[in-house]
Amino acid sequence: MNNSKMQKDRELHEECGVFGIYDFDGNDVASSIYYGLFALQHRGQESCGIAVSDTNGPKGKVNSYKGMGLVNEVFSPEDLEKLKGDIGVGHVRYSTAGESTRENAQPLVLNYVKGTLGLAHNGNLINAPELRKELEYTGAIFQTTIDSEVIAYHIARERLNCGTVEEAVKLAMKKIKGAYSLVVMSPRKLIGARDPQGFKPLCIGKRDNAYILASETCALDTIGAEYVRDVLPGEIVTITPQDGIVSDTSMCPAPSDEARCIFEYIYFARPDSYIDGISVYESRIKAGRFLAMDSPVEADIVVGVPESGNAAALGYSMESGIPYGTAFVKNGYVGRTFIKPKQSSRESSVKVKLNVLKDVVKGKRVVMIDDSIVRGTTSDRIVGMLKEAGAKEVHVRISSPPFLWPCYFGTDVPAREQLIAYNRTIEEIRDIIGADTLGYLDINRLEELAEGKAICKGCFNGNYPMEPPKEDIRGEYQK
Repeated sequence: MNNSKMQKDRELHEECGVFGIYDFDGNDVASSIYYGLFALQHRGQESCGIAVSDTNGPKGKVNSYKGMGLVNEVFSPEDLEKLKGDIGVGHVRYSTAGESTRENAQPLVLNYVKGTLGLAHNGNLINAPELRKELEYTGAIFQTTIDSEVIAYHIARERLNCGTVEEAVKLAMKKIKGAYSLVVMSPRKLIGARDPQGFKPLCIGKRDNAYILASETCALDTIGAEYVRDVLPGEIVTITPQDGIVSDTSMCPAPSDEARCIFEYIYFARPDSYIDGISVYESRIKAGRFLAMDSPVEADIVVGVPESGNAAALGYSMESGIPYGTAFVKNGYVGRTFIKPKQSSRESSVKVKLNVLKDVVKGKRVVMIDDSIVRGTTSDRIVGMLKEAGAKEVHVRISSPPFLWPCYFGTDVPAREQLIAYNRTIEEIRDIIGADTLGYLDINRLEELAEGKAICKGCFNGNYPMEPPKEDIRGEYQK
């Protein structure tokens, strides 16, 4: 079992972050992509890559570099220096389907009859196995085990029979089902597309004479770009110097048919991002306020489990009047992996990442806010750490409802049998994690976190926005 599998224990993980930029003035874009990916590092720490092209050079010549690890581990200044070009795409990856190998790192670069395509994808397709088989039976040879390659093949195939790349993207979108935000680079165009449900975020930015596509607005801030707008669910945007941004909304659904992943607001996105115009930070403050309203408790201090529990803890404090405090110090230098000789030593991994400030919690009744409980193994360790540090009582509040169903759309919520909430009462879960009381966010509060926009709640209630796949498609750790 590799180290990334071990780390799946504590956190939920998102699949990926995508970034694209086209500088109409002809400036090199590799360093901007690097800093954009750096800002999106929280979305994936397994692998990363950058592909660039010079629109004034030989048509279709793409330079790319990718590798396993964090952005600052993979790229040296010399690597970036070699990536000359004014259009490019970048990607950070965390695998939910397809193994963790260098071959599966993105962006994917395809050379085909009509030229080249560079593609970065965030999400998960639910019909990837059928589409892959269909392609294999017509002679396609796959280099990777990821569904992003299935998307790239379909775009390339459709491009043979239609006039433009954006038309090919649209025809491919009619075949693929599931969650995807795509950034596609062709020799003279940058294209962004979002699935009709809008599961995954994608926004547009502008800096001087360059246009940017990114998973989150925090990446725009990092490179000094201004936010223009979000790509709509189902929308395809084509960016060229001749026409600026051209939008195709013919596949956009009615707003009620959209299904954003609510976990962007609860956990995945950086708190300084805005998704579909909604502040992630404010959503988390709201979640904490709702917990204080719906699951009040008498206590001396409210603390958050870093990072995503912090804003919700502040919201709980604001609503309840109980003082907010910092109980955990996080080691910011624990990278993608650290040496763990064998599986049995996993217990120590939480203590490597977090330490308790004993003076803050000793002799106190503590409300501890976290974003989720998946398997429960980490929650019991964190509760145990607070009690070892002298906390008199530990009241756990979770800023999401209980996980009862797996996710097929790019979040690694595992098979039902592995979920602590499956077939257990809240009281039984409380007992397992060792808390004095336990409260979850009411499922009816979720729409309020997204300001009434349509969301996906499949992992909480089993009602998916589309028919889930018959076979589990989400990678070996699910078995």
